[in-house]
Amino acid sequence: MSRIESFKKALEEKRAVKIIAGIDNFDLDKVKKVVIAAEAAGASAVDICADPDIISEIRELSALPIFVSSIVPEELAHAVELGADAIELGNFDALYKKGCDFTSAQVLNLAKRTKELVSDSDIFFCVTIPGELEISEQINLARELETLGVDLIQTEGHFSAEPSNGARGLVERAELTLSNTIELSRNIDLPIMTATGINPTTAGLAFASGASAIGCGSCVNKLDSEISMIAVSKSLVEIAERNTKTSAYELV
Repeated sequence: MSRIESFKKALEEKRAVKIIAGIDNFDLDKVKKVVIAAEAAGASAVDICADPDIISEIRELSALPIFVSSIVPEELAHAVELGADAIELGNFDALYKKGCDFTSAQVLNLAKRTKELVSDSDIFFCVTIPGELEISEQINLARELETLGVDLIQTEGHFSAEPSNGARGLVERAELTLSNTIELSRNIDLPIMTATGINPTTAGLAFASGASAIGCGSCVNKLDSEISMIAVSKSLVEIAERNTKTSAYELV
């Protein structure tokens, strides 16, 4: 089974876990630590930036499916040439802090341009839906992306207020992406990956909201030690595996 086929299988079984090193994380040593932890924990895939040197290094380091994220179609096309197993238009959440905003028209045009550049490839293509768009816009954009031939939709959220302490704060941070997942899962046939604020506290909520996969970044990549990274990543994988067992039980 190829790397991307193993991810597709996890996606079909609604247990996919993607560990995100960060679209703006260009520190090779830190990226390596995240990838090593993800592989040790049994994650379904890793997500890295579009830096050519980092892509090449990680391709040699890991047997995991590699997602490469960027908002630049040419970078995504180059990533395919360098051995990426999947490309992702996004994640936008990391770029809002830099004052970047994205309309549905911009995202659709970027997706179309990316598809044109990789037309000779059957590369797995994921697109992030900007979380701050009105939900009707998100649904319409997702339907257009589905028609375009995108393989996976990733949701996101953006929480600007000061969160509460403890578990309540963690849920508040994920509230928008969870609600976006619920709405999109009711209106499109494409599988959905829920990201932003997804951690061991909120991962189960993501699957309950209709996600087939979770994308987890800061709860892993902000940790100081590889042991901690492995422990959190393993917890996320275990939650995803329980979701598979629950879904199978409900079908009986």
